[in-house]
Amino acid sequence: MILRSKEGLSREEIRKALIESLPKELPKKALLLPPDYTRLYSGAGLICAEYYSWLESQGVECWVMPALGTHVPMTEAEVEDFFLGVVPMDRIIVHRWRDDVVKLGEVPAEFVKEVSEGLVDTPIEVEVNKHIVSGEYGLIISMGQVVPHEVVGMANYSKNIFVGCGGASMINSSHMLGAFYGLERIMGRDFSPVRKVFDYAETHFISDLPVLYVLTTTTNVGDDVFIHGLYIGRGREYFEAAVKDSQGYNLIALDEPIKKAVVFLDPREFKSTWLGNKAVYRTRMAIADDGELIVLAPGVIKFGEDDENDRLIRKYGYVGRENVLDLVKDENNKDLLANMSVAAHLIHGSSDGRFNITYCTKPENLTEEAVRGVSFGWMDYEETIKKYDPAKLKIGYNEVDGELIYYIPNPALGLWSLKNQN
Repeated sequence: MILRSKEGLSREEIRKALIESLPKELPKKALLLPPDYTRLYSGAGLICAEYYSWLESQGVECWVMPALGTHVPMTEAEVEDFFLGVVPMDRIIVHRWRDDVVKLGEVPAEFVKEVSEGLVDTPIEVEVNKHIVSGEYGLIISMGQVVPHEVVGMANYSKNIFVGCGGASMINSSHMLGAFYGLERIMGRDFSPVRKVFDYAETHFISDLPVLYVLTTTTNVGDDVFIHGLYIGRGREYFEAAVKDSQGYNLIALDEPIKKAVVFLDPREFKSTWLGNKAVYRTRMAIADDGELIVLAPGVIKFGEDDENDRLIRKYGYVGRENVLDLVKDENNKDLLANMSVAAHLIHGSSDGRFNITYCTKPENLTEEAVRGVSFGWMDYEETIKKYDPAKLKIGYNEVDGELIYYIPNPALGLWSLKNQN
């Protein structure tokens, strides 16, 4: 089932489609797998609430397990807001990526070597949360937004299960595979090496599970989210349709490189550089050599979502691709070698010296010393917004005190590049 609307689908249209997508014979229990609060503009909170409400009204016992990946669990206030007050906190299952997973098998080394063009030649373990394979749920609904992504190319579909509800091995291996291959070769595209690994795992390890994928393409204006596409089904063709539509809505091709970009991170959504570095990933292809990226980060209080990841980022820093590759070659760096998703994140979060990155935080949240310690520049948030005020800037080019800057109010919903880039 595919629904499209340039203006955005109405809630009634969405509700009707969701109900029609369900099997005639409903199960006793259902497991819903939405993204977490960091995907605030995905439309998935509404979709999850609609499914939960209707299934419960039909006597189905529903449980909700946000696809956290390595992110911190959602707070009660976030659950209330994201799921529109419909899903009670006592029906939330917290995915613990280090502890609550079971191994289903391996993606063979020969396959990984082939799809990575020889860059990686080790097998990748496939792990998922134990609830997904427990057999107690007669229906598993995985939902979320298809949008450009730095690791897999285009987000969601089976990534929601293998990373969002996956374990350390898959998370580490997939992130490093993407980093070795190069995020500029991946972002905004289908059939990346990482996506091919997920496709293999989908076909070989979970094809017999009662999974239904519900995908969206969205844009937003402020807090208003417009769901332009709804793609419901198990087959890959639904994902491919969503990819094509997202490339139309979420890829922004510019005529000239940006000399100075100012990116705002919504404090509700971005509390760490692990998430906030979307400001770096999504703009890097459009920023000029020797350009500047200013990241307005009023809610950022740490580097990693996970405590160990935070420690490692503080220890090693965003020191550039070649330096990180040297670090992972050193057997003495056992803590980094055991957390390769952090190594990948450090590569993704650096400009490799091509342009300057300045994080503007509140000192009481994250100090100048801490930010500079990970190889970013720093400015005080309150002082910076006296010049670059998010309330006054419009999306795109603005002239501020005679200076031309490019403003992005939410990096999560786009990918910026140049028209002459492939």
